Amino acid sequence: MTDLFGDSESPALALARKWRPRAFADLKGQEHVVQALSNALTQGRLHHAYLLTGTRGVGKTTLARILAKCLNCETGVTATPCGACSSCTQIDAGRFVDLLELDAASNTGVDNMREVLDNAQYAPTVGRYKVYIIDEVHMLSKPAFNSMLKTLEEPPAHVKFILATTDPQKIPVTVLSRCLQFNLKPMPPVLVAQHLGEVLAQEHVASEPAALNLLARAAAGSMRDALSLTDQAIAYGGGTVEAAAVEAMLGTVRRDYLFDLLDALAAQNGDALLQQAHQLAERGIAFDAALQDLGSLLTQLALLLHAPGTVEAGMDAERMQAAAAQLDAETAQLYYQIALNGRRDLAYAPDEFSGFCMTLLRMLAFAPGAAPADRAARGRAVPVAGGEPAPRAVAPAILQPAPAAPRVEAVPAESPPSPAYQVDVPAVPAAPQAVPRGDWDWLKVVSELRLGGMAKMLADHCELVSQTGNAVSLRVGEAHKHLLDRTYQDKLVGSLREKYGAALDVRFEIGAAAERTPQQVRTRIKEARQAEAVAAIESDPFVRELVDQFGGQIDASTIQPLGEST
Repeated sequence: MTDLFGDSESPALALARKWRPRAFADLKGQEHVVQALSNALTQGRLHHAYLLTGTRGVGKTTLARILAKCLNCETGVTATPCGACSSCTQIDAGRFVDLLELDAASNTGVDNMREVLDNAQYAPTVGRYKVYIIDEVHMLSKPAFNSMLKTLEEPPAHVKFILATTDPQKIPVTVLSRCLQFNLKPMPPVLVAQHLGEVLAQEHVASEPAALNLLARAAAGSMRDALSLTDQAIAYGGGTVEAAAVEAMLGTVRRDYLFDLLDALAAQNGDALLQQAHQLAERGIAFDAALQDLGSLLTQLALLLHAPGTVEAGMDAERMQAAAAQLDAETAQLYYQIALNGRRDLAYAPDEFSGFCMTLLRMLAFAPGAAPADRAARGRAVPVAGGEPAPRAVAPAILQPAPAAPRVEAVPAESPPSPAYQVDVPAVPAAPQAVPRGDWDWLKVVSELRLGGMAKMLADHCELVSQTGNAVSLRVGEAHKHLLDRTYQDKLVGSLREKYGAALDVRFEIGAAAERTPQQVRTRIKEARQAEAVAAIESDPFVRELVDQFGGQIDASTIQPLGEST
């Protein structure tokens, strides 16, 4: 792109002004608006009032000036103004007498609008059309809007209105109905980074792609903000744009650090996870921003897992794919929710570093892939000053230990089963255990599977009908047949095959209400423990004495077996 305001080597102008587009072809990311306006100009189908909406820095005022050039170019009304005639050069320089730009934020009153409308009656001085650009038009007062309605509906043939706003909801519908409205979209980070690279190449400024990615994300869809941040980065880096300098300038987190955090979570490596937290602290990165960026990354990973077609290719594509391969959809949602809650709770933490570490450890503790045995092993011993682990204190038991879980025996179906659900799941490469002979202890099998979410719920509500060699038959009761979703079946069968081998043939059926599912076995054990706890309290001599002396009653709902939480 050619510099509009002089020699590109001149330091007088900021990049956002120096590289402002001067033709439709130079405008980035707004092809839908450019195509509509270009066709209208080519076919001569001109409207008297246009409304451009969009967030700050997406090109509303720039597009309005380009449209003014298209209308007043000396070669005629065209979608490709010459850029060399007197009208084009004066509009570029901001000196065109028939182009009036009004800032509605500082000219909100009805008197200001009446003055503009009175001047609109006069013919253009040098141009073909008199063009009025009213920026932030939603800031006008209600009387000012009312005063312009008649002129906006039936303006003189030589007048064109171009209104721009960041908040179209505040514009009266009577004004909206008199305008052609175009919504300018925020720029995607990939496009912003690409444009920054082109600008810096022409400015002969060395840059790193990672640094441009950071600037593009920080701009939040605004090309003007991106160029302003690039100006700041050039000054901060002493003439170069490097990732480390941009990271320090913005106080944001490079995605490499976030991907390393996710890798440590996937590996269930608490040491590596906390080491990453210490590295972020050493670099002076704000933990609030770190959790915000982590939430943004998890959002993109969730989209990649659920709807790959909606994710734009570009930045960090390989690492995005690798991270998505380590997560399932349920885990991504869990981490996202924990990151949001952790960011909210930072203000209540002893300090931000503690809050950040606890958020990461919460992800580690509640990760669906973390087996209960692993979590118990991590908390079995507590290091003491001498370096030797000290045994954890155990509360004295009031009740007898719970009876062992009953073995789940195969029972024949009392009624003819519904047609079987055949599940074909691709083999999972693993080192499988030998399939035990005879019927499985289904409760024990389920407890050892690496499952979470709805797949775990399906396993908990399945009853083992039979298991002979590699053939396994599972029954789900009518009340829970909705769990027989293909996705949940695939996860359960895949986990079984990972444990016992790819040759395992698993079939599901819907039958009479299952009574020996893991969920029901656990419920019966819990009820038995609760009954024992109530009996122990009621038979305690001290409790009986209190009841007899004070005429009290025992509230059984408040009694809880030792070791269980409410």
